[in-house]
Amino acid sequence: MEEKIKAKIMDSGKIKRAFNRITNEITERNRDLNNLVIIGIRTRGVFIAKRISQLIEKFEGIKVPVGVLDITLYRDDFSERKEKHIVKQTKIDFSITDKDVLLVDDVLFTGRTIRAAMDSIIDLGRPKTIQLLVFIDRGHRELPIKPDYIGKSLPTSRREKVRVKLKDIDKEDEVIIVEPAGMK
Repeated sequence: MEEKIKAKIMDSGKIKRAFNRITNEITERNRDLNNLVIIGIRTRGVFIAKRISQLIEKFEGIKVPVGVLDITLYRDDFSERKEKHIVKQTKIDFSITDKDVLLVDDVLFTGRTIRAAMDSIIDLGRPKTIQLLVFIDRGHRELPIKPDYIGKSLPTSRREKVRVKLKDIDKEDEVIIVEPAGMK
């Protein structure tokens, strides 16, 4: 289905400021940054996680490890989806046991992706804590999931979609709202 851009919400400057603010919030809350690990949910959550790790290293001089999580097999709609599932690799080269895990995703909607990610993380070990960072919180929760760090809260209608574009993979930084073409 064709989509049209309804609104541009954040440009590269606003995105940079949001990353800096979130990083400061993380460093204030986590007194022992050496116990922190970051896990990004494929795909854009991984790139957000890497940027946060780089900023922590820049601001605090501590390199925080970043892992990659694929939740495809943990989704509660795995058997119902008509499109073919492509399982990609989870790559976490560090122990999460007794660690403060920062779970990162680009957009929080119903909460089902985060639930699946937490199930996956628990299968890998028992973290001390799991904190949630989402770049955009668009509401419409179906599960009691609440992020600890938010780049921007963005109320949307259910027919709208939020696209987080990152220069790492999309060649530009911006957040837009799109809707099916022909909608008013």
